[in-house]
Amino acid sequence: MTNKVGMTITQLPTGTYATPAALAVRGGSFRDRRDFTATAVLIEHPDGDLLIDAGFGRDAGAHIASLPFYRRSAHTLGPTAAAQLDAHGYDRSRLLGVLVTHTHWDHVSGLDSLDVPVWINDDELAYARKATSDRVFANVAAGHELRTYRFDGPAHLGFPASHDVYGDGSVVIVPAAGHTTGSIIVFVTAPGDRRYAFIGDLTWQLDGITEHAERPLLMRYLADSDARQVRADLARIIAIADRYQIVPAHDARGYRGIPVLAPR
Repeated sequence: MTNKVGMTITQLPTGTYATPAALAVRGGSFRDRRDFTATAVLIEHPDGDLLIDAGFGRDAGAHIASLPFYRRSAHTLGPTAAAQLDAHGYDRSRLLGVLVTHTHWDHVSGLDSLDVPVWINDDELAYARKATSDRVFANVAAGHELRTYRFDGPAHLGFPASHDVYGDGSVVIVPAAGHTTGSIIVFVTAPGDRRYAFIGDLTWQLDGITEHAERPLLMRYLADSDARQVRADLARIIAIADRYQIVPAHDARGYRGIPVLAPR
């Protein structure tokens, strides 16, 4: 099926935090500093709009301070997704909600200033409810409508099931339950047959795709629920990298060519 006419895709960068490459990708150097992005993506569709992830929120500093010391990093805050939408003159009544790739703090912090439903699957909701070292989602999602969806569609690009958001093939969600137990990947087909795979934290940097490099062993232990599943899903994404623009959530290089939502 083809995507609907009038669909657009823009990025809303909300800040960065610094991480040595040695902690980001296997074989990286401590001398190589990577700025991890925290970026929301706005999908505008004739049947209603969605944000993929929420980026940093207005209280991101407090969110970081609430984490265990080993998860805190120096960070630079930019305008929140909510502030960027307002500066653009965006009609927030069009926003169907925020589709979270998973519930780690740097993907959901911006929910603190977005009064919209949270799109999440049951497995990720269960993961978030059991989390002890990262309670940001529990705090920022309080009071939000939780709109759960199921993987009720067929296998898609090697993944075992799917959920077609609009029913037209333009935005298709697949399960990728390795980083967290309900992590997802979002495939987007925009006008002009531009194809994107928003892979969340399947890999933190594009090196995971171009160099076939997993996270370092320590970070796999600390960050992933199922490293073996991450490895299998990474192989699926590498297999389609010649047909899709792969967008790891935290690598600015992945967002190249996607326009930034500009103020009016």
